Amino acid sequence: MIVEDISQKIYNVLKESCNSCKSNLISLSGGLDSSIIAYFLKQRNPRAIAVIAEDFVSTDLTYCQMISKEMNIPLSIYNVKTSVILEAIEDTIKILKNFNDIEIRNNVVMYLAIKWAKENGEESIITGDGADELFAGYNFLINKPIEELEDEIKRVCSVMHFPTQKIGEKLGIEIESPFLNDRVIELAKKIPANMKVGEGNGKRHGKLILRKSFEKYIPVQIAWREKSPMQDGSGTSGLTNLFNSVIGEEIYVEKKLTVEKNDGVVIRSRESMYYYEIFKKIFGSPADNKAEKTCPYCKHKIENSRFCRMCGAFPV
Repeated sequence: MIVEDISQKIYNVLKESCNSCKSNLISLSGGLDSSIIAYFLKQRNPRAIAVIAEDFVSTDLTYCQMISKEMNIPLSIYNVKTSVILEAIEDTIKILKNFNDIEIRNNVVMYLAIKWAKENGEESIITGDGADELFAGYNFLINKPIEELEDEIKRVCSVMHFPTQKIGEKLGIEIESPFLNDRVIELAKKIPANMKVGEGNGKRHGKLILRKSFEKYIPVQIAWREKSPMQDGSGTSGLTNLFNSVIGEEIYVEKKLTVEKNDGVVIRSRESMYYYEIFKKIFGSPADNKAEKTCPYCKHKIENSRFCRMCGAFPV
């Protein structure tokens, strides 16, 4: 496949997919995916929302403001206090029905964005879900040997799921994700791994073909911005340090031993302990005694994956 040809195809299918979205609100992170969506939709004068944790360091704000200015899209910045995030965590656990620290930390951001949309009279919101899976955006894929990469990308795509959909359904907000359009998925699957991961702009990147395809349409700092997980961009990664500082060693060890003895669940961090206590209060034990394969840490059922969706253990 010639790079120029495939870039043109990507441009065309994404343009069509973005234009088919009914929503006029973009969940903006200032990353590559949401900036591509903003580029295609700028003519219809959409709005954008960015969630930023007030008490922690976030990396998204500058980039969100850059793309807002570049595309002339009004940006609402929802600055959230830690107390609001902690309340939202309980609701997020209730909807997602797990205590997986990475999933909760990332998706509490989407919960807050979708809740903001609901409270501001919106019926739907557009997200960049799917781009990291289909175009190899995750950092753990970047240094995989090329002979392993194709299979690993297929594996990631085969187990991809989007908690955003569950949150939207629960809050009564439609989630539109242009990267998950059938034509985009079909095209992405035909693109070889060495076009998705490789050298560009002086270093190795995932989503290489997406970056090359859109570097002339969006600010170059964003086109070649390194992958920043939602938790880093919004600042919710600061929750890990928060829990480490407020839950003392003695209390943590005591709780950890009690949970292991009574529930058979191995807790791996203070943050996980906080989420587990909420989960248990709502749903009880995560153990699935009838499952063929279970997680060695939380005893929950595992399906065709090396990752436990319940507690976040990897590899299992």
